[in-house]
Amino acid sequence: MLRSFCIKTNNTKIINYMLYQFENSNMEELYITSKEFRIYKNIILHYNGKDVLEFYALIAGILTNVISTFFEDVFVKNILTTNYFYFNEIERNQILKYCEELLESSQKEMLLRKNLIFSLCFDYVKENKYLIIDGFIKFRLKDYIKELDEITDIAVDKYVLDKEYKEFTSLLKLYVDSKEPEEEEVHLIYQSNETTLLDKNKKIIDISSNIFDAKYLSDISFSSNDYALNALLNLLPEIIYIHLIDGVRDEFIETIELIFEERICICQDCAICKIFRMEKNNKKRTLLND
Repeated sequence: MLRSFCIKTNNTKIINYMLYQFENSNMEELYITSKEFRIYKNIILHYNGKDVLEFYALIAGILTNVISTFFEDVFVKNILTTNYFYFNEIERNQILKYCEELLESSQKEMLLRKNLIFSLCFDYVKENKYLIIDGFIKFRLKDYIKELDEITDIAVDKYVLDKEYKEFTSLLKLYVDSKEPEEEEVHLIYQSNETTLLDKNKKIIDISSNIFDAKYLSDISFSSNDYALNALLNLLPEIIYIHLIDGVRDEFIETIELIFEERICICQDCAICKIFRMEKNNKKRTLLND
C-alpha cells in the first residue's frame, strides 16, 4: 500500500539538507520529489514498501536532525532574549556560550533530548499526512523547549556565580597588592582537598575560625578551605610555597594563584612534600593492616 508524506518549509537550506538525507537513506521503494507551491517549498515522499514504521522512523529521524541542527541555538537565543532581557548583549553572548557547553557536555543528556524530539516527530508523522516545520516547532515541541529553558537557567546561574567569583578574587588581589607582606614565608600543604599551613619554622599555623576573624570571606564559597584562604589574607606572606602532595591543582589552588600571583611557588617534590607523602602512605598501610 502506497504511503505518502509532505514536509513544508520556506527555508532553502533545510530543504536541501533534507533532500540530501532522504536521497542517501538507501531506503528501497522510496520516491522523493521537491516542489514549490504558492506558500511553501515542499518535499513529497512516497513509500511503496512493506515496513511502514521504518518509513515513519526515517522521516522522524531526519526531522529530529533538522530541529537539533537548525533550531536549537535559535530556541536558546529566544529564551535568553525573552526571560533574561536585563542582561546586555555581551552578557547574553557569554551566557549562550555556557549554554552551548552544557548542551554538548553530556552525550547522555544530548541523546535524551534527541529521543524526546524523535518521539514527538514519530507520533505526529504516524497520524498525519503533512508537516509544516514552523507550525510543528511552535505548537508541538513544548516539552523539548522546556528542557532547553531549564538548561538556560543553569547557564545563567553559572554565569552569575563565575562573574561574582571573578569580581571577588579581583578585589582580594587588589587588597594583597596594596599591602606590604607581614610574614616572610608560609608553606601550604595540600592533600585530599585539605589544607595545612606551616610558618617559616615549619610549625603548624592554626587556621580555625577562632584564630582568624573571617572578615575576608564572602557568601561565595571557593571550597572547604575558605578559612585557609582567610588566614593567608591575614598573614600576607611574602612568598607562599604550595606543596601539592597529591599533584592536584584544583579550583582552590587556582584561586590562591589568582589572588597572590607572583608570591606563589608550586612544589611537588621537596623535603616537606616527601615527609607528608610518607605520612600519607604510612596511614594507608595502617588502615590496610587494621
